[in-house]
Amino acid sequence: MGVEPVVRFQSAEERAKGLPPQQETDKESGLLVWSVLAIDQAAERKADAVVTVKIAAPHQPVPPEAIPGTDVRPVVFEGLTVTPWIDDKACRGAHGGERHRCRAKLGYSLRASGMTSVIAKSAKAA
Repeated sequence: MGVEPVVRFQSAEERAKGLPPQQETDKESGLLVWSVLAIDQAAERKADAVVTVKIAAPHQPVPPEAIPGTDVRPVVFEGLTVTPWIDDKACRGAHGGERHRCRAKLGYSLRASGMTSVIAKSAKAA
């Protein structure tokens, strides 16, 4: 798991001018957007196990400490929202007598307001 800044798309014209890349900001809050790479250990397929969750925050979120003796850092994503979208990059229209081939699939965008340690969450409940 890791946390990195989400870099705003930079056009070829902006790159040619030598403008430095800028971090993306949330459209609603204006806060910086961070990308958290996480592994869903309950995923049914390996292809679905690695997920990216975006968090809008003024400072880089810090993952909790690892469980002693492991690399596992269990977290709870607060305010998690899931936005479905259609990934139609593999969809090809009919050309010159070919049949339409659509291999579009459903994708998901994950956003959260923050992340906390599972252990801290459990201790508060007890």
